Amino acid sequence: MSKIEEIRVGLNSCGIAAGGNEVYNALKEETKKRKLSIRLKSVGCIGMCYSEPLVDVIQDGKAVTYGMVKPKLVADIIEAHLGKREKKETVEKFIVKGDDIRTKEDSFFDKQVKIVLRNCGIIDPDDIDEYISRDGYKAIEKVIGELTQEKVIEMIQESGLRGRGGAGFPTGIKWDLARASKDGKKFIVCNGDEGDPGAFMDRSTLEGDPHSVIEGMLIGAFAIGACEGYIYVRAEYPLAVKRLRNAIKKSKKYGFLGKNILGTKFSFDINIIEGAGAFVCGEETALMASIEGKRGMPRTRPPYPAVSGLWGYPTNINNVETWANIPFIILHGPSSFNQYGKDRSKGTKVFSLAGKIVRGGLVEVPMGITLREVIFDVGGGILGDKKFKAAQLGGPSGGCIPESLIDTPVDYESITKTGAIMGSGGMVVMDEETCMVDVARFFLSFTQDESCGKCTFCRVGSKRMLEILTRITEGKGKEGDIETLEKLSQEIKSGSLCGLGQTAPNPVLTTIRYFRDEYEEHIKNKKCPAHKCRSLITYSIDSDKCTGCGRCKIVCPVGAVTGEPKKMHTIDSEKCSRCGFCRDACNFDAIKVE
Repeated sequence: MSKIEEIRVGLNSCGIAAGGNEVYNALKEETKKRKLSIRLKSVGCIGMCYSEPLVDVIQDGKAVTYGMVKPKLVADIIEAHLGKREKKETVEKFIVKGDDIRTKEDSFFDKQVKIVLRNCGIIDPDDIDEYISRDGYKAIEKVIGELTQEKVIEMIQESGLRGRGGAGFPTGIKWDLARASKDGKKFIVCNGDEGDPGAFMDRSTLEGDPHSVIEGMLIGAFAIGACEGYIYVRAEYPLAVKRLRNAIKKSKKYGFLGKNILGTKFSFDINIIEGAGAFVCGEETALMASIEGKRGMPRTRPPYPAVSGLWGYPTNINNVETWANIPFIILHGPSSFNQYGKDRSKGTKVFSLAGKIVRGGLVEVPMGITLREVIFDVGGGILGDKKFKAAQLGGPSGGCIPESLIDTPVDYESITKTGAIMGSGGMVVMDEETCMVDVARFFLSFTQDESCGKCTFCRVGSKRMLEILTRITEGKGKEGDIETLEKLSQEIKSGSLCGLGQTAPNPVLTTIRYFRDEYEEHIKNKKCPAHKCRSLITYSIDSDKCTGCGRCKIVCPVGAVTGEPKKMHTIDSEKCSRCGFCRDACNFDAIKVE
C-alpha cells in the first residue's frame, strides 16, 4: 500500500461551523499516534458547504474527498488508506468526490468551471509558497517584466470581463478611465462589503485564496498608475480579515508589495479597512466616504471615482470576484477567459446557492448556463422533492424569477429582462411553500433598515411600502394597495440617489409582476396560498388521522392543544400562535393548515 502524501481539511467559516477544527485536531492526534509523516493542512472551501466537514486524502497523487466527517471517523479513514479492507467498506459511504471515483455528487462539479475558485480547497491560504506553486504572482511578474499599462488594459478589455459587483460595467473601460486621469496620485480599492442576505462569495474567496485578490489589485495598480490600495471588508468576516492580514504580511516579505516591487520602480501597498456592516457601504461612493472616516453615505455622480474618488484623487473600485479573475486573464490570455460565456457576458460567475436547495454552497459556472442547470443539475434540485417556485437573484436589490422563466440564461442582459439583476451572485431558491408577498416584505424590510436616510424617496417611500406589505400579510390589505405599491416603487426608483434606493423596489415589482394572484388572494380573500402568513392561516387536527399520541400537545408552546391520550386532540385557534411546531412533530400528517 502506497504512502498517504497529504490530508486537507476544509477550514473556511462553513467548515469550522460544521466542526472542521475538531476533525483537524483528531487527524493531528491520529497521525502523531501512528507516527505517520503526513502533511496535514487547512484549506478553503471547494463549494460543497452542504457536506462539511470535508477531508481530502491525497495518495499516489490522487485525491479522495470525504464529506460530513466526524472525529470518530478519522481513524477508520486513515486505516482504509493504509490497506485495511474492512475499514475501506466502512468509510466508502462518506466519499463525495474522487479523482478515480464516480459518485452521485459529481454532478455538482460537472458543469462548473473554476477560475475565481481555482485554488480554493487546494492550497493553504496562509501559505504563500502554496499559492506560488500554482503559478501565483507569475501574472504580476509578467506585467512588470513584459507589458505596458496600455497592454494590460487592452487584455482586460479583450477578455470581456465585467464588474462582478452587480452593475456589470466593463472592467477594462473602468481601468482606462482611471489611467487617463492626469492626477499624480491614484488609489485602488477592493469592495469586499458583501451585505446581501444569503451571499457568501466574497467571504469564501478571501478566506480560501486571499493572494489572488492581492495579485489582481497589484495588476490593476500597475495598469492605472496607483501606489496605494484599500481592501474594504466587513468586520463580520473575522477569518477573512485574519487571512488577508497574513497574506499581505507574507506578500511584503516576498517583495510583492511595498517599495520597488521585484526590483523595479513600481511601488504599491495595501491597507485593510473593516466596515461596520452598513449595507449602503457596498455602494462605491458611500464606501469611499467610510474609508475617509466619514459616515457612509452616497454622493452624486459625476464626478465619478475614476476622476475624483478617495480624498479627491482618481480611484478604481472593483469587487473581490473581479480582482480574483485578473491574474488568470493576464497569465493565460484573454481567450482563456472569454471562451466561456455568451454575447456581452463573458467568463464565469460565482454564485452562493442558499434557501430550499439540496446542495447549498458555492459554485462557479460559465455565463450563459441556464437557471435550471444551476438549480437542478449543479444544486441538486429542491429540498424534499418539492416544486420549484422562484429564485431571488441580486439580493435585496434584485428580484424573483419564477418557475416559468427557469430556462433563462445566466447573463447580464437576460437576467435584467426578467426584472431581477445579476448582482454580486446571491441566489436564494424558494419552493412551493414560500409566500411571495412575505418574501417581498422581508427584502424590503432589509433595505428600509439599511437606508442611509439621505434621500426622502428612499427613506420615507420604502417605509410606506413596508407598512403596506405588512398590512397585506396581516390580512388588513385593501383594494388599491397593489397599485399604490407600484406607484411608490417607480417614484423611489426615479428619485433615489444611489443604487440601494433605485433597486430597493425590485423584489416588490417582480413578485407583483409574476405572482399578482398571491397578492390578490391576500387582499381580497384574506388567505395566504402558501400557508405562511400567520394572521391568515388556521391550524386544526384531522379526526380521521389523529391517533391521540400527544406529540402535538407536548411541543405546543402556548397550550393550545388539548386531548386525552389515544383520543382525538383539538387546537384552540384563539390560543394558537401558528408556530407550526405541532405540524412538525406529528408523524401521521394529522395537522391541517388552511
